[in-house]
Amino acid sequence: MTKQELIKAVAQAVRTAHPDRNVSVVMVETVLDALGDVAAAELLGGGEIPLPGLGKLKSKDIAARHGRNPRTGETLDIPAHKAVTFTACKDLKEAMKP
Repeated sequence: MTKQELIKAVAQAVRTAHPDRNVSVVMVETVLDALGDVAAAELLGGGEIPLPGLGKLKSKDIAARHGRNPRTGETLDIPAHKAVTFTACKDLKEAMKP
């Protein structure tokens, strides 16, 4: 799904759920962009972002370690860094089971 497809789908879902509300594609795009900015700032600060019905995005510290280039076999040092992890909520985990 592309960003534009997501925006159109969300706008249509809101219109279907709330026919009395006038929600435009531009409004949904603005909210989605703002969500990205707020989420990035929160994750950079070490926080977490709840995504209702989906799970949580969390910032995780990854320790420095030694790695190996699989092509050349050369050993290299991988510096410590932060990564974003996603933890699915219980309902989503249950829905994904076969």
